[in-house]
Amino acid sequence: MSSDKQGRRPAEETTTTPTTPATTSGDGGKFHFAIDRGGTFTDVHCILPTGSQLVTKLLSEDPANYPDAPTEGIRRLLHAHDGTRNYERGDKVDTNRIGSIRMGTTVATNALLEREGERMGLLITKGFGDLLEIGNQSRPDIFDLSCAKPGLLYEDVAEVEERVMLAGYCDEGRSADEIAALENEEGQVMDADGEREGGDGQPPKAGVGPRITGITGEKVIVLRRPDLTDVRAKLEAFAAKGIRSVAVVFAHSYTYGAHEQLVGQLARSMGVFTEVSLSSEVMPMVKMVPRGHTACAAAYLTPKIATYLSSFRSGFDAGLADIRLDFMKSDGGLTPVDDFGGHQAIMSGPAGGVIGYAKTAYRANQDGTAPAPVIGFDMGGTSTDVSRYDGSLEHVFETTTAGVAIQAPQLDIHTVAAGGGSRLFLRTGMFVVGPESAGAHPGPVCYRKDGYLAVTDANLVLGRVLPEHFPSIFGPQENQPLDVDGARAAFAELTQREEAAGRSAEELAYGFLQVANEAMCRPIRNLTQMKGFDITTHKLAVFGGAGPQHACAMAKALGMSSVFVHRYGGVLSAYGLSMSDAVHEEQEPTADLYWYGNPQDEADPDPSAANREKKLAVLADKCVAALEKQGYTRDEIVIERYLNMRYDGTDNAIMVQEPSDGAYASLPYAEAFREHYRREFGFELDGRDILIDDYRIRAVVLGSTPTPCKAVPSKGPPIATSTTKAYFETGWAEVPVYKFEDLEPGHEIPGPSIIVQSISTIVLETECCAVVTSDGDLDITVSHTNKADKNDDAVSIHSADGDVEMAESEVKEDPVQLSIFSHRFMGIAEQMGRTLARTAISVNIKERLDFSCALFTLDGGLVANAPHIPVHLGAMQSAVRFQVEYWSSEGREGIKEGEVLVSNHPQLAGGSHLPDITVITPVFHKGKIIFFVASRGHHSDIGGISPGSMPPHSKRLEDEGAMIVAFKLVKNGQFQEQGITDILNAPGKLEGNSGTRNLRDNLSDLRAQVAANNSGIRLLQQLVNEYGLNVVQSYMTFIQHNAESSVREMLKSFAREHGARAHAVDHMDDGTPIELTIDIDEATGDATFDFTGTGPQVLGNHNAPPAVTYSAVIYSLRSLVGLDIPLNQGCLAPVKFVIPPNSLLNPSDDAGVVGGNVLTSQRVVDVVLRAFKACAASQGCMNNLTFGDDRFGYYETIAGGAGAGPTWEGRSGVHTHCTNTRITDPEILERRYPVVLRQFALRKGSGGPGKHRGGDGVIREIEPLRPLVMSILSERRTLHPYGMAGGKEAECGRNFLIRKDGVVVNIGGRCSASIDVGERLRLETPGGGGYGKED
Repeated sequence: MSSDKQGRRPAEETTTTPTTPATTSGDGGKFHFAIDRGGTFTDVHCILPTGSQLVTKLLSEDPANYPDAPTEGIRRLLHAHDGTRNYERGDKVDTNRIGSIRMGTTVATNALLEREGERMGLLITKGFGDLLEIGNQSRPDIFDLSCAKPGLLYEDVAEVEERVMLAGYCDEGRSADEIAALENEEGQVMDADGEREGGDGQPPKAGVGPRITGITGEKVIVLRRPDLTDVRAKLEAFAAKGIRSVAVVFAHSYTYGAHEQLVGQLARSMGVFTEVSLSSEVMPMVKMVPRGHTACAAAYLTPKIATYLSSFRSGFDAGLADIRLDFMKSDGGLTPVDDFGGHQAIMSGPAGGVIGYAKTAYRANQDGTAPAPVIGFDMGGTSTDVSRYDGSLEHVFETTTAGVAIQAPQLDIHTVAAGGGSRLFLRTGMFVVGPESAGAHPGPVCYRKDGYLAVTDANLVLGRVLPEHFPSIFGPQENQPLDVDGARAAFAELTQREEAAGRSAEELAYGFLQVANEAMCRPIRNLTQMKGFDITTHKLAVFGGAGPQHACAMAKALGMSSVFVHRYGGVLSAYGLSMSDAVHEEQEPTADLYWYGNPQDEADPDPSAANREKKLAVLADKCVAALEKQGYTRDEIVIERYLNMRYDGTDNAIMVQEPSDGAYASLPYAEAFREHYRREFGFELDGRDILIDDYRIRAVVLGSTPTPCKAVPSKGPPIATSTTKAYFETGWAEVPVYKFEDLEPGHEIPGPSIIVQSISTIVLETECCAVVTSDGDLDITVSHTNKADKNDDAVSIHSADGDVEMAESEVKEDPVQLSIFSHRFMGIAEQMGRTLARTAISVNIKERLDFSCALFTLDGGLVANAPHIPVHLGAMQSAVRFQVEYWSSEGREGIKEGEVLVSNHPQLAGGSHLPDITVITPVFHKGKIIFFVASRGHHSDIGGISPGSMPPHSKRLEDEGAMIVAFKLVKNGQFQEQGITDILNAPGKLEGNSGTRNLRDNLSDLRAQVAANNSGIRLLQQLVNEYGLNVVQSYMTFIQHNAESSVREMLKSFAREHGARAHAVDHMDDGTPIELTIDIDEATGDATFDFTGTGPQVLGNHNAPPAVTYSAVIYSLRSLVGLDIPLNQGCLAPVKFVIPPNSLLNPSDDAGVVGGNVLTSQRVVDVVLRAFKACAASQGCMNNLTFGDDRFGYYETIAGGAGAGPTWEGRSGVHTHCTNTRITDPEILERRYPVVLRQFALRKGSGGPGKHRGGDGVIREIEPLRPLVMSILSERRTLHPYGMAGGKEAECGRNFLIRKDGVVVNIGGRCSASIDVGERLRLETPGGGGYGKED
C-alpha cells in the first residue's frame, strides 16, 4: 500500500509518466481509472483514450485543497489531458469522458483499526450474549499483564430466545417412533406467529422439536423458534439508542438459517436500520465465533463504505450512475460498488498489489523455462505486507484483523509491523525496530515535526534517500526539504548510549536497517518454509514506496537470487487494479463424504457425486447470473470449482480447486487434496475418510495481462546523472545515481548504486546487477557470499560422549547480530509451532493450541521458546537436560542421529504433568550433536482412572495415566509405534485404571511433534550453513546473557524502589500455604526465591514438580521486565531457588501432580506478582473440564477474570498467566461431541471492585446427550482472588450440577461424576481482583 513518504515523490499537483500502450486500448475516447486510496497517499493509474498510461500520487487527506483524494486525482488527470472540457477544482467532475473507475480502499481497514465504524447492535442466541467478547478466550500477548485487546464492534447486544441443535448425537440409537414422539412433544416450540406453545421460561429440552434437513445435509432439531414480538421490542430498544445497524448471529445458522431470515425480515421491515447483516448470508461457514465476528464486521463497516461512496459520488455529475464503478475485494476480485460489503474490504488495497505483481513478475523465462514463484513485498509506512504467487491466487478463509476474526475469502497476505515509519530503539543491549510507528504526524525526525527516529531517518543518513529528489513538503509549513542534519544529530545522540558499543552514527543507522530487514524477512520465511517451499527458488517482487530501498539486502539475507521492480512499483496496487479480474463467488456448507479411508467401508466409489455435481451446478448458475447482470457475457466467464476438504477427525480444511482434466485418474479432488497435504505436512493420514465442508464456485471474467517481455540486447551501463556518497555493508562509497526515466531497455546497472524514480528510490547493493527489460522494468540479479565462509567451524562442539573440540577463533558479541539472531531463533520456534498446529489431529493441539516448541543448546539450556503456553516455558528445559544426562550416563547407549526421544514423567524427567508429552530431537552436524529441539503437547487422553486423564481425585501419579521416563520414539529412522503403544496402554494393567482411550490421536499427534521438530532441525541447519556453527553457538550464548542482564536490571530496580526483600503468601483452597521470600542483591541483581514455609505435599493431585515452579517464575519475571526481551534460560540465571523437599512444590516421585500444572502453577504466579506488588490476583485457576466415556475423551480449560493493575482494568473472560489455550467453538463442540452448550457468557459482577475493577469470570453450562463421565478440577472455590492497593477481592468460582428436577447441587472444586441425559454441568469461574481504592 502507498502509505509513507519515504522513497517517494508525492504530488500536490499531478505527476505523470507516459508509457507504452497498455494491453487494453482506448475505449471510444474514454478515460479509465484505477485508484488505490491508502492511509497516507492515494495512487491513480489512468489509461488514456490513446491507450497510453499515466500515474499520479497525491495525499489522501488534504482538506485545505480538496475534499476527496480519488475524485481530485481523476479531476487532475482529466484537466491535464482532456482538452475538450474544463475541470475546475470545486466543480462537479464532468463524467462524459470517463469510461470506468476501479478502486481499492483502506476506508474499511482504517475504520476497523480505529474503531470508527457505524453504531451497531448484535442479536444472538440466548446464552451467548458475550460469546464474541470472550472469543476463543486467548490473549494476544501472553506477557502483557493487562491482557489488552481492541474494543468490541457492537455497542449493545440482546439475546434472542431461539435455538436449534444438531440431531446426530441426539437421535443416535433411537427408533423412528421415538424420534416421532420427540418431534411432536409440546411445550417449547413457538408457532408461526411467534406465540409460545406452553413454554414455562425454562431452557428448551434437548431433542424435542421438529427435525429439518439443513443445507449441509445435517439434520437439525428446532428447539425454539424466535418470538418476533420480543425481537421487535429488542430492535426498538436499539433504535431508541440511535443504533442503525444490526448483526444477527444464531447457533448453527450455517446449515439452518431460517431463524436469522425471520429476524432479518423483521428488522428490514421496520425501516429504521440502514444495514442488517445475517451471519448465514454474510458467510455460511461452520464456527459461530468467526462467523459472528464477520457478520458484525459487515454491519459495522458496510455503512462506513456507503458513507464514503456517497461522498465520492457527490463530486461527480449525474452521469456517474451510468459508469462502471467497481471495488476490489479482499480476495483479489472486482465487484460492483453496490455489492461491496465491509467484511470484504479489509484487504482491498493490498489485494491490488498482489494482482499487480502476479501479472507482471510471474512470467516465463527468456529460455522458455517455467516461471519462478514470486514473493510479493509491499513496504509501507507503518507495516509491510508479504504474499506469494505461483500461478494461482492463494486464499485463506479465516483471519484476524484488529482483534476481529474474519471468516471470508482473503488473499493470503501476512503483515508485519515494520515499515518506513517504524521507530528505532537501543534497548536492553539490542537494536529494536518497531512495532511502534512514528506515523505520518509527527513522523520521522527528518519530517521536521519533532518526530521520532525511524527507518526513514536511517535511510536518509546513509545516503540511500536523496533529499534533492524529494519535494519540499516537510516542516510545520510543509515547505522544507527532508532534514538530513536533524536525523544525523538524532543518531549522534544515540552513539552516547552503552548499547551503541562505540559505533558511529552511520554504523548505528546501518545496524538498524539490518534489524529492520530481518524483521521483514521473518514473515517471508514463514510464508514459504512453513508450507514446504524452498525460498531460494522464488523471485522477490518489491513495491510500495519504501520497499525498493530494502529489497536487495533482504534478498541476500534470504538466499534469493532474483528481485523484480516494476516501473510502477510505487503505485503497483493501482496498476494491479487496472488489470484485475471481475469475480463473483458463491459458497455453501455441506457435510458430505468424498472418499472412504477404509476400503471395507466403501458402499459407493464416489459417495458425494450426485449431490456434489448438483450443488456446484446451482452455485455456478448463480455466479453466471450475477456477472451477466453486470454486463458480461457467458463466453467471458470462467468457472473455477472448489471443494473445502479435510480428513475426518481434523478441523483445518484445505480449499482444493478442481484439477485440470486428466490430472488424476479417479476421484481427482482426493488426489489433489492428499498431494497438497503431503507437500505441506510431509505425510498423509492413512485410513481416514476425506470429508467436504464447503462447495465453492469462483466465477471470473479475466482482466488484461501485459504482453510477455521480449529479449533485448545488452547496452551496458548507462551514464550516471550524478554521484552521491552512500553507506553499504563495506562502509561509505561514492556511488552513481541514475534517473529511472533515463534508462533504456538493455541497460545494465551494477551495484552499489542508486536509481531514482519519481515515486520511489531503488538501492542496488553490492553484488547486485539490474537489467532494464523491454517493458522498462528492472530485473535484478543478486549474488551471495556465504557468511559461513568467513567463520571458523570449530568452536566448543561438545559431543554427547563428552569429546570436545577447542575453539580456534572467538566470536565477539555484536548488538546488531544479537537482534538478528533473536529474530531468527524465535522465528524457527514459531515455525515449529505452526507445523505442529497444522499437522496435529487432536482438538487439544490443533484447535486449542495447547503446545509449545523450543530450541536448546547442547547441554539443554533454553535458547528460544515461542510464546505458546507459559507453564511450559521453563519446564521443557528440565526435560531436555534430563534426557541428555540419562542417555549419556554410563552404561546407556547414547543418542544417535535419526533418533527421537520422548518423556512425560513430572518428577523424574522434568515434565509438568503426564498429559503433556515432550518429544525431543537432537540436531547433528558433522556427526556430532550440536543442539536440541523439542515440542510439548497436551494429549487429550493417556489413560488413568478417568476420561481425559485429568482426574479430580487422583492421589498417586499412576492414577493419572501412562508414565514415560525415557523412550526412543524414533530409532534408526523408524517410528516405534508398537513400543509407544504398549506404554500408552500400560495403565490398563492396573486395577481401576484404563489405557489410553484415544490411541489413534496419540500416535498422530506424536508424529506431528516429530514433524515439528524436523522442521526446526532443517531451519537450524540452514542457519549453521549460512553463518557457521561457531557463530550460531556463540549467539545462543549471547542471547541468554542478554535476557539475564534484562532480568537483573529489573530486580535491581525493584530493590532500589521497594527494598531488597519481598515476601508474599497465599493459600490453596485446602489451606496449604505457598510462601515466598525474595532476597535481592541490589548491586548484582542476584536473587534468591525461597519457598520455605510452603506446605507439605498433599494426598491429592495439586502437588507441583519443581519444573512447574521454574516455569511460573520465568513467566512472572519476563512479564515484569515489560520489554520484548528473548525468553530463554538467561531469565532464570540470576535466580537461586530454595524449594523444600516433599513440599507442595517439590513432591515425591509417586505423588499425584496432574492438578499442580494447571492449578498450583497459577497460585505460584499470584504469589510472585504479589511479592513484586505488580497487580491484583487473576482467577488463579485454569478450570479444567474433562468429559467422555469408553468411546472418546475431551478436555478443555475455561477462562476467568484477569486482575486489575495500576493503570488498567482487568479483562473479562480471558485465560491468564500460565495458560493461553483456545476454547472449542460452540458449533464445533456440538458437531463433534455428544453435548449441548447451553450457555457461555460473562459472569457479571464477579470481578473485584476498585479504582480499576478486576475482570469478570465466565459461566459455561453443558448438557450431555448420552450419559458421560464429567470431571472438574478447579481452584479458587473457597479462597477469593486478592485485590491490591486497596482494591477488593474477586468472587470465588462455583461448580454446580443441575438435576432433571431443577435441584441445583454444589459439587465443589474437584468432582468426577456420571451425568445423565437432561442434567447439566454449570461452571462459574472466578473473577480477577480489583486494584486501588474506589473513588
